[in-house]
Amino acid sequence: MNSTFKVVEDVLIVRLEGELDHHEAEALREQWKNMIEKNLVKHVILNLEAVSFMDSSGLGVVLGRYKEILQLGGEMVVCSISLPVKRLFEMSGLFKIIRLEDDEQSALFTLGVAS
Repeated sequence: MNSTFKVVEDVLIVRLEGELDHHEAEALREQWKNMIEKNLVKHVILNLEAVSFMDSSGLGVVLGRYKEILQLGGEMVVCSISLPVKRLFEMSGLFKIIRLEDDEQSALFTLGVAS
């Protein structure tokens, strides 16, 4: 699992690549949480284009960060999602609370950030 973080105004863009399973979940949770705290972000865009596999512990990391962002009065948007991960999000019901956009540009625009 590779993860990169980029801050654009008050939006944290999280790009994940590889497999997000229980072996990787805790390290990602810590990294992601630190980025939210250090950068005073309000919103998160989660780019899952290069994620080939995610299990329930990966969903737990996403849900945990969603709750943190919600408490800050912000929103989490998922974009560029791979088909297997999209199915997992649909089955888990995450799309009922997390919005899906086609790509990072669309997600930034809907959050009021022009880049």
